[in-house]
Amino acid sequence: MKVDDIKKILVVGAGTMGHGIAEVFAIAGYHVYLSDVSEDILNKSLNNIRWSLSKLKEKDRIKETVDEVLSRIRPVVGLNESVSDADFVVEASPEIIDLKRQIFSTLDKLLSPNTILATNTSTLPVTSIAEATSKPERVVAMHFFNPPVLMELVEVMKGEKTNDEVALTTYELAKKIGKKPILIKKDVPGYVVNNILGAVSGTACLLVEKGLADIKEVDAVTMYKLGFPMGVFILADYSGLDIGYNALRSREKLGLKTNRPPCSMVEEKVKRGELGVKSGKGYYQYPAPGKYQKPEIPKELAEKLNPALILCGAVNVASRMYREGIVTKEEIDLAVKLGLNYPKGIFEYADEIGIDEILSAMRTLKDISSSDFYDPDPLLLEMQKRNELGKKTGKGFYEYKKAEEKKLDTIIVRIEEPIATIILNRPERLNAINGRMSEEITNTLSTLAEDQRVRVVIITGSGKAFSAGADVTGFQQSGSPASRAIFRKDLFSTVAKFPKPVIAAINGFALGGGLELAMACDIRIASSNAELGQPEINLALIPGGGGTQRLTRLVGRGWAKYIVFLGERISASLAREIGLIEFVVPPEKLEEEAKRIALKIAEKSPLALAAAKLAIDSTEEREISTGLSLESTLFGLLLTSEDSKEGVRAFMEKRKPQFKGV
Repeated sequence: MKVDDIKKILVVGAGTMGHGIAEVFAIAGYHVYLSDVSEDILNKSLNNIRWSLSKLKEKDRIKETVDEVLSRIRPVVGLNESVSDADFVVEASPEIIDLKRQIFSTLDKLLSPNTILATNTSTLPVTSIAEATSKPERVVAMHFFNPPVLMELVEVMKGEKTNDEVALTTYELAKKIGKKPILIKKDVPGYVVNNILGAVSGTACLLVEKGLADIKEVDAVTMYKLGFPMGVFILADYSGLDIGYNALRSREKLGLKTNRPPCSMVEEKVKRGELGVKSGKGYYQYPAPGKYQKPEIPKELAEKLNPALILCGAVNVASRMYREGIVTKEEIDLAVKLGLNYPKGIFEYADEIGIDEILSAMRTLKDISSSDFYDPDPLLLEMQKRNELGKKTGKGFYEYKKAEEKKLDTIIVRIEEPIATIILNRPERLNAINGRMSEEITNTLSTLAEDQRVRVVIITGSGKAFSAGADVTGFQQSGSPASRAIFRKDLFSTVAKFPKPVIAAINGFALGGGLELAMACDIRIASSNAELGQPEINLALIPGGGGTQRLTRLVGRGWAKYIVFLGERISASLAREIGLIEFVVPPEKLEEEAKRIALKIAEKSPLALAAAKLAIDSTEEREISTGLSLESTLFGLLLTSEDSKEGVRAFMEKRKPQFKGV
């Protein structure tokens, strides 16, 4: 049967999924039989459909009237000769294998041999259901997502004997009713989405059970770092812990291999009646049974767990399905984004994190669980062997444009769409800022402002420092004190006023002008071993590039005076605590985290980002401009003092200065 031959649809089961599927087909213009065991159930379902259609009509999502669409849905009690002319069937009964087999046996006898029989089962093997018919080749899985009228994804899956034409017709029918289908070429109970979700939730459970993380840390990472719409444990509570647990038990009864690693925590909670929101308690406590209140998850907890540990099992499952030709990598990622509402596909996550990191995480979980669930798929091992590790090597599951890199006298400019990275490159001088570096940064930013490929800029340093400050060796060289102060102020003002977001990735020292450069950026991320400070007071100077102004606005007067008056370094953790920086990460994760945040920002509207930056900064621009002018003047005057000259000499001679107040 071709897709254009399909005129009448039979939906068996008028529950939440069934009546939603019937509504979708009716909206698309098909005549629909909606069957269930009682008139009461059908009347309730029709009322629900009417309510849903009225909401769609209010939002101009449908062109016809509610009654016109409803006129194409005919309720039928039971299965009888009145539905015998149906061309296509979608069964949406409860997840009970014997019930589904009974329904399909009845349909097999009642309908034409050419009628396609589809099941909406979410967990059971379509092959077992098809065995109840005389023509298993016409049985296929067509899995909708709740609510069917809103969710775009449909998973079409073949059983062992499903005819290719049947599967293709079902796929085309899904497109014809406005859905985005994927085609799974082998019977994989759980399809793509539920297997990926099972791997993620099962691994999360294992991490908590084995003491590698707690529940809030897992949910913090999934929401704030990976961008999931809900934390793993929050979603489990919301859906009901018994739902996933009962699905696993159903698989076991059928002799099917579990689609997640071993974890006893779920079973224990179900046995105690802690089912989530519906019971008032699951992984979290709720105000009352059935009353959802979003748990509070501190964002800083997201730094306590490597995201690779949560995703590695899902990547392994996806890799196996792709390697075996069950489904394409593009369809797997589409399913994850549409079915789970993840911002990225599972392979996109893998490429971003790095295949080597994924494999390392799997080794960790294999060690603590002894589960073969974490035996790496051969494809992942082969990719590591070929150095196809993802974005960092230019190729992983997908190919990426190689970075465009230009080396100047004092900086390196690297463009990896949509990010540009400016690397301060005077490691032998701890990336001290001199006139040449100031000029090159300023000119580079001017170019990047016009480069449509670049959405976000990252500034970082090579070697052991972000920047140890202004090059002190140039302080007593030619040029007026005022001009030397102005070049610093102009550089940092250029960074601050750059129309695109700028992230400072602070590695090692960020002192004096180095810290002033970081403060001119929009967001600051530091490695845990970074040290920050304004040591100018030790040279009988004050910060001259915004240190007295931006520092005060970030940390308040008290801390600003403490940092400037003492001229001592503070740790990254203290800097985070007082608001000088936004994030602290392990040194080896600094570049990855900066890019992760940059990529998330780059997904937003460039115009909106520029407007947001302008609006936020304008709240203090008038005040800061006056303060910067005063600071620059005072800095220039101090450069002419004898104390300043003594401070510089002492610094060069590595001795303690003798200040006289002149």
